[in-house]
Amino acid sequence: MRKILILFAHPALEKSRVNVRLIEGVEAITGVTFHDLYERYPEMDIDVKAEQDLLKEHDIVVFQYPFFLFGIPSLLKEWMDLVLVHGWAFGRKGNALKGKWICHVVTTGGSKASYSKGGYNRFTMKELLAPLEQAAHLCGMRYLPPFVIHGTNVMKPDVIKEQVKHYRTILKLLTDQTFDPVGLCSQENLNDQIRRG
Repeated sequence: MRKILILFAHPALEKSRVNVRLIEGVEAITGVTFHDLYERYPEMDIDVKAEQDLLKEHDIVVFQYPFFLFGIPSLLKEWMDLVLVHGWAFGRKGNALKGKWICHVVTTGGSKASYSKGGYNRFTMKELLAPLEQAAHLCGMRYLPPFVIHGTNVMKPDVIKEQVKHYRTILKLLTDQTFDPVGLCSQENLNDQIRRG
């Protein structure tokens, strides 16, 4: 069984409609470790060694966060800057994460159509996440397409429930050692895996 580490970063979880539901019970999924960065580090005093040890213990790293102003929450960026350092995560001797899988679980208020060349936001989600894909590449990690939930501002409770179910399906699939994630790499996002069944 593959072990998944969910690095969760939400600076305003009390206002969340979707992320708060997505994270309910994920720790009950065998092989999943849920790690809430804002809960663990309210003063942003990140324990680098503890975080690196946690990364070493897992096969797949999931960054889960809301997409605010086209970027990741500040604590997650701080975490990346302090934990994924030269000589450990990358560089000639930095191979601690080499071969591990990484993906992003992103929620956004904008519709899928708004994240397109002709859409309101002018860029696709893949384009906006390109720096994070490059950071993963630098660390020798294998990048999976993101699991993106669009339209969270207007999402109805039954649709939220459906997205929660899809998220759990993806997590269970990724923990299955017999499943080869390579087949997912050609997809635009992991949501497509659910549609294909």
